[in-house]
Order: sequence, then C-alpha cells, then structure tokens
Amino acid sequence: MMTTRLAATRRSVLAAAMALGVTLLAAPDVRAQATWPTKPVTLVVGFPPGGQTDFAARVLMAGLQTGLGQAVVIDNKAGVNGNIGAVEVMKAAPDGYKLYVGNGSMTIAAHVYPTVGIADMRQMTPIGVMLQSALVLAVPASSPVKTYADFVEHVKARTKAGKGIDYGTGGVGALPHVTMELLRERLGKPPMNHVPYKGSGPAMTDLIAGRLDAMFDATSVIAPFIKSGQLRPLLVTSEKRVPAFPDVPTAAEAGLKDFNIVSFIGLYGPPNVPSDVVKKANAVMNTALKDPAITKNILERGDEPGGGTPEQLGELTRHHFKTWGEVVKANNIKAD
Repeated sequence: MMTTRLAATRRSVLAAAMALGVTLLAAPDVRAQATWPTKPVTLVVGFPPGGQTDFAARVLMAGLQTGLGQAVVIDNKAGVNGNIGAVEVMKAAPDGYKLYVGNGSMTIAAHVYPTVGIADMRQMTPIGVMLQSALVLAVPASSPVKTYADFVEHVKARTKAGKGIDYGTGGVGALPHVTMELLRERLGKPPMNHVPYKGSGPAMTDLIAGRLDAMFDATSVIAPFIKSGQLRPLLVTSEKRVPAFPDVPTAAEAGLKDFNIVSFIGLYGPPNVPSDVVKKANAVMNTALKDPAITKNILERGDEPGGGTPEQLGELTRHHFKTWGEVVKANNIKAD
C-alpha cells in the first residue's frame, strides 16, 4: 500500500522524529562552540537555480549569515539527480566550510544508478531538515485538462490513440519521477514518456510552453506559475490542503486514495564533521527557521519549515533510503 511504502507525509516525518524522543524545531544544546566559522561557508546545491532545493538554500541564506557571522555562498552543482554536488561535498574536508543542500531524491539515486558512483547520503553528516512540502500535479494553462478526472480520461484517450503523454522531471530517479511512475502504476501502466531535465527549472519552462503534458513538482517550485496563471494545478499529495492553494484538492479528494507524498530538503556535511560544528550549524539553522519573515516566505510558497536535530535528519534519510528503494524495485525504475 502507498501509505506503508511511502511514509513521507508530515505525520510520518514527525513520527520518525518522535521515535528518537525529540520534536522538530526543538532547540539543541548550544554550549561553548569552537571558533568555526572564521571564513565564508559554501552551500553546495545539487540542482540548478529555480528548484525547491535551491529555494531552501536561498530562503535561509540571510538567516544563516546572521547566525554564523560569516558570508554564506551558494554554489549550484547540478547533475545526476543531485549527485555531482553530493560527491563534491563527500570528498571535502570535514571542517564545516563546505556543506550540502540535498533533497530526498538523493536517497532514491543509489537505487536508480546502481553502476554509477552515487554518494550514499547515509554516510554524510546530517545537520537538519531545512523544509518539506507536498507535490503538485500540474498541467499547462493551455491544456484541456481541468481536473484530475479529466487527466485520467486524457491519458486513456492518448493511450487509445497509441500516443501516450509526455511528462517532465528534474532528473531520473527524482521524487517527481518515481511519483509519476507510481501514478502510472495506479492507472494500469499506460504509456507515459518520461523526459528528464537537469533540474526542475528547465522542465518547468517546457511545461509552461506546452511541450510537456503534465508534471509533478514541489509546491515552492510550481507556486509562482500557478499564481501567474501559467500552470493549472490538479491536486496536491498532502493529507490536507495546502494553505497557499486552498482551492486545490488533495489526492484523496480528487479520487486518488492513499497517495500521500511529501518531499524534504536537508542540510548535510561531509562524513566526520566535528560534533561542535554540527551543533552550531544546527542551532543557527533552527534559529533562522523561527524568523517570522523566513517562515512567512516558506509558507506562502506552499512549503513547511523544517528544523529539529541532526539525529532526526539522519533517521529520515535512512527511512527514505529503504522505502524508496522498495518502490524503485517494484516499478523497475532505472537510469537509461
């Protein structure tokens, strides 16, 4: 069942955290820290500008700079579903000056690219959850599809005509990719052509232009284009409606039961980052997430602030690695 294999909703994230005896946004013990940082800190983002992962880094950048007392530099290193940036950070010195901003899709990559040197997120040093959000199924504003029911009929019509539909994602094995493949499974596995891009931004451009039929992506990525009228949302994958889109039905309300999927963005360091650096970075991140302006920005885009302890992110990463591995295997998802 979807609810068993994909325990990635807000409730399950909290449950995973509570299993560790802690609560998200709990303030860590901030004792005397080392002098870190004494120079700028680089946040390596595994995806290009315009996506949810990039947004997470940029929305927290000012707060992190204030808390750390140093400049924070964002370095976008896109490719192989975030792996290029992750590998770079994995090989970096464990001194806290090069950190990785990655999403849950990286826990899928190791199962999708078995012959490629994929960074194992379980080996990285977890610092904390930056934000999380539901996914939105959207179509171009020019599409004749108005509702999820219309979408189902559209897929049937295209299948009957021997054409199928084209859908885009930010990369093979990304969360939107496996989510659409799960939807395809629910619909009886009709022909759906996956068109992968190097990040959500380029894919969104083609979706808006009508070169793609549909796409799943995070609320923070799709929100501006829904508000501008360039895209039409059909449903959100959360258990409850997203405040930023109160008129958009949940998957269950639209007729797609047990389809609750939520993405998360985490801040990681290379293996073996000293505990005092991890504690300080985590404390600064949690403080930034409590800033009313930052919280407002995150919520307005349809996301939810993260927070919590490094241990929570570590547990969440291991949980996603296991559950998404099962989904990849069940649906035979592989990189071309």
